[in-house]
Amino acid sequence: MGFDTNEPEQRRKLRAAIDAGDINIGNLWLYYFSIGGSVGEYEVEAYLQGMISIPELERDLLAMAANDLLNNHGGPRAPYSDELPEDGSPTSEDP
Repeated sequence: MGFDTNEPEQRRKLRAAIDAGDINIGNLWLYYFSIGGSVGEYEVEAYLQGMISIPELERDLLAMAANDLLNNHGGPRAPYSDELPEDGSPTSEDP
């Protein structure tokens, strides 16, 4: 599976949100898994490092998990795939 046009941007913003919220990957994965995510913890870590691609649904579940864990943190939030431009170009509210 190759990267789709939005995946690198979505991953970058997810990473920025969890870094700003001081969320560790283990806690992110546990919450993600509890809401129906099916990708393993090591694969989530590899995805966040840009080493592998994961399906859009799993990326959106990771965004949901991160945003729930951030819960009014005030920093950047993780975008869902349908919130990114279709051509993969950066958006104006990039951190």
